[in-house]
Amino acid sequence: MIEYRKATINDLEKIWDKDIAMNENQECWVRWKGQYIDYNKTGKATTFVVLDNNEPIGQITVLFSSECSAVKNRPMLCDGKTTANMNAFRIDKKYEGKGHISKLVKMAEQYAKDKGIRYLTIGSEAKESRNLAIYLHFGYTEFITSFVEDNELVLFYGKII
Repeated sequence: MIEYRKATINDLEKIWDKDIAMNENQECWVRWKGQYIDYNKTGKATTFVVLDNNEPIGQITVLFSSECSAVKNRPMLCDGKTTANMNAFRIDKKYEGKGHISKLVKMAEQYAKDKGIRYLTIGSEAKESRNLAIYLHFGYTEFITSFVEDNELVLFYGKII
C-alpha cells in the first residue's frame, strides 16, 4: 500500500540508512543524516516521504531555516521567513515515473504555503537535465542563481506558491 506523509523520525532513520548504504564510503551521507534528522526535530525543515508497505521509497525535504547548511548564507534560497528551499528529492529507481514525486511536491508546497512561505526554491546540478526538466515542469521556471558545489555547477530556480 502506497502512503504519502510527513516523515516520522523512524521514517527518516530508515531512508537515510538506505541512502548511506547506497553511497558507501562517502562520509557526507552520515553527516547529512544527522543534520536532516536534527532539522526535522527542531522545525528547521520538514521531510515528506512516500512509503510502500511502510517502507520509505522516496522523499522531499523543505528547508525553512536559513541556518540549514544547504542554504546558509544564501538568503535568496531561504530567508527563514517567506522563502524556503525544497531539497533532497529522491525516489527508488523502480518507483520512478509513477507520479510519486509529483504528489510529494504538491504536499510539500501546500505545507510550506500553510506555514506562510510564499516562494520556494529548488536546485539541480546542471548536468542532470532530466531533473531540471522535471523541476521546470513543476513550475520552477524563474532562474535565481548558480553555485559550484562539490565541483558541480548547480542551478537554482524559484516559484511563487
